[in-house]
Amino acid sequence: MESISEYGAAVDVDLVELFRDLIRFETELWDRVEARVQQAHGSPLAWLEIMQVVDVTADCRVLDIARALSITVGGASKVVDKVEAAGWCRRQPNPTDGRSNLIELTKAGEGLLEAANITFASALSAYVGAAAPAGELAELSVTLRRLRQHLMSPDPADLAAGR
Repeated sequence: MESISEYGAAVDVDLVELFRDLIRFETELWDRVEARVQQAHGSPLAWLEIMQVVDVTADCRVLDIARALSITVGGASKVVDKVEAAGWCRRQPNPTDGRSNLIELTKAGEGLLEAANITFASALSAYVGAAAPAGELAELSVTLRRLRQHLMSPDPADLAAGR
């Protein structure tokens, strides 16, 4: 149990239980949202996430997808292969770097993404938006963003070890 000071008062937080709740929530939410997207559009949620990144990233490369989704380059490349095989994106040679390709959505991919984004937003509204007041969700969003930024900073143990 960890005591954390909040507005001058100590609050006990079981970080192990918080971890478990966070992970289970992510898994359960993913499964429910994916079921909705899969049923409505025949596309796994992972494919939709790839397409969302491609849609908003100019000159999108696999590396950009990997960074945006916090996954490996190999993992991102495998999913892009599947999305491309389905006809929803295509790789084009990168004119400025022969070692990479640029990924763009096809017209069919753009249409799927537009429709699937509506389903995606509707599912999130039902499973998250309806479960807590907007103010609490805004606080949670800020807290999660801060926690992710903390994880992205150098690990003090690695710095001490010269890594």
